Amino acid sequence: MALAAVTVLGVAGCTRPAQYEGRDGIFDPYESGNRKTHEFNRDVDRALLRPLAKGYVAVVPDGIVISVGKFAENLGEPSNAVNHLLQGNVRGVGRNVTRFLINSTLGFAGLFDPASDFGLYPDKTDFGETLHVWGASEGAYVELPVFGPSTERDAAGRVVDMFTNPLSYVLPTQEAAAANSAKVAAKLGDRGRYSDLVDSVLYESADSYAQGRILYLQNRRHDLGMDTEDTYIAPEDVNTQGF
Repeated sequence: MALAAVTVLGVAGCTRPAQYEGRDGIFDPYESGNRKTHEFNRDVDRALLRPLAKGYVAVVPDGIVISVGKFAENLGEPSNAVNHLLQGNVRGVGRNVTRFLINSTLGFAGLFDPASDFGLYPDKTDFGETLHVWGASEGAYVELPVFGPSTERDAAGRVVDMFTNPLSYVLPTQEAAAANSAKVAAKLGDRGRYSDLVDSVLYESADSYAQGRILYLQNRRHDLGMDTEDTYIAPEDVNTQGF
């Protein structure tokens, strides 16, 4: 993990320092390539993700879809705790650890969320936010194959987040595979439950690339508490495209 962090910091340090270059506060020097990736992602969504997600939420009862999502969310709590620790957010660490312990026991391995009933609501974070706290600039907007909208900083953070969850080092192979399957199912559940919103962006917008880009940047900057007048648009923290 240390090597990955050093590598990512090197990449993040090379990003352009200006946060909001370009029109409408967007820095997108790779737009031509991004648009090609966007079309690839739309093709993948149309041919695979969308029908799978719609079928999943049509066949599986809503309560189970929600429970699988909560189970996957609970699996991410240790990673949240590590990132909050790296950010110097002691309160965040305590909340993540306490939520994990409560939901893993009283919540039947995280299928339910009794921690929220006790006033301990989810407090998600990631290594992209850690880089933000450490002073790394947002960098250029990029669209990643399959994963969808991102920035240079958040793309680098995704790499490190592959190594920040302590569970990945202690779970046996079979349990780790089940955990990964739950995370995929949770993403499919989100895609299916918010299908109207996602479809309106991907298939009903005059320019789905530009619409997805502004939605991602507005929501991400809002979540990071960045100084922007843009408003939070999407009702949930659901990526408009990809995983």
